[in-house]
Amino acid sequence: MNLLYDPWPWYVAGPLIALTMFILLFVGKKFGMSSNLSTVCSIGGAGKYSDFFKFDWKADRWNLVVVLGAVIGGFIASKYMSYNTVKINPDIAQQLSTDYGIESAGQAYLPPELFASQQLTDPFVLAVLIIGGFLVGFGARYAGGCTSGHAISGLSNLQLPSLIAVIGFFIGGLVMIHLLFPLIFS
Repeated sequence: MNLLYDPWPWYVAGPLIALTMFILLFVGKKFGMSSNLSTVCSIGGAGKYSDFFKFDWKADRWNLVVVLGAVIGGFIASKYMSYNTVKINPDIAQQLSTDYGIESAGQAYLPPELFASQQLTDPFVLAVLIIGGFLVGFGARYAGGCTSGHAISGLSNLQLPSLIAVIGFFIGGLVMIHLLFPLIFS
């Protein structure tokens, strides 16, 4: 196994995530990515217009470093430390190719049929991105956090609302991929 280029097995990555969560719980911090959006809005002065954004954002600076690290780490990993491919089931790759025209499924980490900059000139793709972005933002706000916050931090804290949210995320994912995806992209 190549430590830098191959995905780490679950028995290594899982305990590392658990250790990170233990440390965060020990020092009294919560983990989540979407909470940083309100921090950024507070930094930008949104507290002048809404009481929701009136809080001491400096107490959450550490979490902004986590987001910055995720962005920089993701860039470095995708450009210099990976094969930029994802191993998927050959049957799924065949279905994506025949049913949706995604010929590079399983060969490219970000299939150009979906993620190439030329796709942004298509009004349909722009509409899907804008509506999808709105729904993700609304869902994260409505659920009181994002998938990483609820699934990792909330479940580690044994919070019932996080369990309900995670179940909802899974149900939403199943509905999307089995019902809505074929309708939108066929």
